[in-house]
Amino acid sequence: MFTEARIKLTLFYLTIIMVISIFFSAIIYQGATFELSRIQNRQRIMRPNSAFVIDPDIVRETKNRIFISLLALNGIILIGSGLSGYFLAGKTLSPIQKMMDEQKEFISNASHELRTPLAALKSQIEVGLRSKKISTKDLIELLKSNLDDVNNMTKLSDYLLKLNKQQNAKVEFKKVDLTKIIKEVAGTRNFKLNLTNTVVRGDRDSLKELVSILLDNAIKYGGGKEISLSLRNKILKITDHGIGIPEEDLPHVFDRFFRGDKARSHDGYGLGLSIAKQIADNHNAKIKVESKLGFGTTFKVIFS
Repeated sequence: MFTEARIKLTLFYLTIIMVISIFFSAIIYQGATFELSRIQNRQRIMRPNSAFVIDPDIVRETKNRIFISLLALNGIILIGSGLSGYFLAGKTLSPIQKMMDEQKEFISNASHELRTPLAALKSQIEVGLRSKKISTKDLIELLKSNLDDVNNMTKLSDYLLKLNKQQNAKVEFKKVDLTKIIKEVAGTRNFKLNLTNTVVRGDRDSLKELVSILLDNAIKYGGGKEISLSLRNKILKITDHGIGIPEEDLPHVFDRFFRGDKARSHDGYGLGLSIAKQIADNHNAKIKVESKLGFGTTFKVIFS
């Protein structure tokens, strides 16, 4: 698909360039040959018997050389433009191809995550319907299990909606007290806080969502150990002392649906950190992660 589109775009570029090149070549040829003819005619009128009148054969030869030179130049332009156009077409289509590949992967992963609870829900209902003597107790357990599966699907759909909302969000930048947001999210829980009064520009609800995601992530993988939050010089740090992240997984922690081997033992869909990164990007902030396996993880959000 993209190879065909690249070739078509290259031909489009090439057509435009060659039309312009031939147009200017025709103007140059007409101008040069007209000037030669004008000089030749003027000499014939002014010096009819002069021996220095330009030889007509030389004029014809000069015109032919100009024509051949322009023809060769257009040939060089054709080859160069073809190669350049193919390269530029690839560059132009590359972001579109990347976006479509990400979209396909996203749909595939979302379908897979939804299929799992749906399959469990379907099989449980089928087993319940086949049972001729199902007890009230078993029926209640079946409904509870079905409700868990429905809740999981609801949670996943909520994550997908949040991610879509942040990807298409137009942030209205207003002054926001980030320190106050962190205190609200932390609540009365026993976290180690080291906060300085910091005001940033952004959307309050989105920034609250960002802090909540990073803090929930620290709680989930912190192993019940101390969690610290630091805010200084517009840099937010959230540190846990839990299981940590393997070095090979660090470049992928913000990828959608990515979950490392260590993370699979915990509930989740691998979308929280993707949402956090999108919020940070929307606020022109940088989000980074530092981790050592078995010693914990630190997430940094650097506001401009």
